[in-house]
Amino acid sequence: MGHLSNRHFIIGLSGGIAAYKGAELVRLLKKQGAKVRVIMTRGAQEFITPLTLQALSGEPVHTELLDTSAEAGMGHIELARWADAVLIAPATADVIARLASGRADDLLTTVALATPAPLLVAPAMNQQMWRNPATSLNIEQLKTLGVSVLGPAEGEQACGDVGAGRLLEPEALLAELQRHFSSGALSGRRVVITAGPTREAIDPVRYLSNHSSGKMGFAIARAARAAGADTVLISGPVHLETPEGVERIDVGSALDMLAATEAALTTTTDLFIASAAVADYRPTTIADQKMKKSGDTLQLELVRNPDIVATVAASSNRPSYVVGFAAETQHLGHYAEGKRRDKGLDMICANDVARSDIGFNSDQNALSLYETSGVTELACASKLVIAEQLIAIIASRLQPSCDHDTNNEGVSP
Repeated sequence: MGHLSNRHFIIGLSGGIAAYKGAELVRLLKKQGAKVRVIMTRGAQEFITPLTLQALSGEPVHTELLDTSAEAGMGHIELARWADAVLIAPATADVIARLASGRADDLLTTVALATPAPLLVAPAMNQQMWRNPATSLNIEQLKTLGVSVLGPAEGEQACGDVGAGRLLEPEALLAELQRHFSSGALSGRRVVITAGPTREAIDPVRYLSNHSSGKMGFAIARAARAAGADTVLISGPVHLETPEGVERIDVGSALDMLAATEAALTTTTDLFIASAAVADYRPTTIADQKMKKSGDTLQLELVRNPDIVATVAASSNRPSYVVGFAAETQHLGHYAEGKRRDKGLDMICANDVARSDIGFNSDQNALSLYETSGVTELACASKLVIAEQLIAIIASRLQPSCDHDTNNEGVSP
């Protein structure tokens, strides 16, 4: 299905005759395996019914800013955080003007202003409206704000005019979305990523582990592959589908993960991202048979596990850039910066797992990226959006040509 599979798209329809194309776009996205929610302005509902879009998306259509059925009545914030991308198609001259001025006077423009996800607009209007200097200024303002503008196409319009201003066809919009999520920023690079928990056996039926779901690491692998990287994902036990085009290696214990990591690293590996929640300790001995219950207490002797990212950072095959993760419940900045500074990681990504909205098993996350140059904050968003932002930042840090002869020290979170 490609890298649009399981992405969260909000499709915004504003009031124009081209709104009917939104139905086909939703159908095509669903065929790609994407999850789609639709926002319709009042004008859009005059051209196509919400019921049509609901039937095609399989989700309720959103039309009102104040949603009493949403959690805490803040439906627009929930939608904004849910999205991996927001595409407004058709985007009328009026909607474009309101977006350019930062207005948030209906659900669609409010979500567009509140989302941390990429915002894309596909203009559709009369050719004279498109050529109007005011529209041109608004389009340039949107581009300055980082909004991607798709189209418009040229041709015959519903009013009988001929010229630029037609909404791109749904197939073309789909192709633009596919290109948008294939940045190529890591083309020609080799990336190794660890994800998920490890399991440290006590006996044949019991183990020590943690609550990591692996979702963040899998999202990073997906983002790296979409950016063009040759991506290897080394995963502990999780229940997640392998991102398309990613080589996956399943492991159990920390020792297994270390061995798989060392085997995956080559002299051509450019980037190592240690997002796995590796158990700090393992039992000194593993019982051959199931340990039978006896007494009110049980003592286990534990030995420290190897620090995987530290081992990688100190190895002769050290990649050009090494990234660690620090999942903390308190003193986030102190602990994260200490790990990065003391052991020389290029970057450490810290997140507060004490927060229920971004902790283990959540579909959202927020990261603080600590580097020598300072701290970059990635605001709360879906893990795929966070992963794409992280990959874009890391790609900008990589040198044009990789030097694998360096051997800097590093540390795991």
